[in-house]
Amino acid sequence: MFILFPNMLIGLLIGRFQPLHLGHIEAIKFAMRQLSTLIIVVGSAQTSYELRNPFTAGERIKMIRNTLLHIDEIDIRNILIIPVPDTTIHALWTYNLDLLVPPYDIIFTNDPFTIALFQERQKKIIQPVLFERQKFSGTKIRENIVKKENWKNLVHFETVKVIEEINGIERLTLLWEKYKENASMTD
Repeated sequence: MFILFPNMLIGLLIGRFQPLHLGHIEAIKFAMRQLSTLIIVVGSAQTSYELRNPFTAGERIKMIRNTLLHIDEIDIRNILIIPVPDTTIHALWTYNLDLLVPPYDIIFTNDPFTIALFQERQKKIIQPVLFERQKFSGTKIRENIVKKENWKNLVHFETVKVIEEINGIERLTLLWEKYKENASMTD
């Protein structure tokens, strides 16, 4: 059962998780060492079936939950996973987020735009150390999947299972082909 304890620190970790990778897991561990409760915000929840955002919010939540259940250092009972859509009025995004998540004390993010939006509201922000960023990047992992290069060692085995179960490799390949086709039409 999930319980919000009074006087305990609650934090948000914001990401798109397209897909969840080992760098994200390190950021989650980093945040959990400082909190009683972590709210993982699955951003851009309304987008999917795009090259940059191939997976649905539900698929990403499944990747996160299934993976975190297999990591000893993380107690999933102290984590909420909440999808949050983007808004067309960027200045209102953090206020919209506040309507969708429980109250929080700290935001964990490295995204400059998200940092700027929360700084305007004078919220406490912690930037997790990026774990081998050149290696652990959703963009790089999606590219490796499409190019049939090594990607499975960059994500947890539970994330691999979800991607394979939803035919994510085929989906990404199709999206890549569509992207290349559209790019050639504009040349």
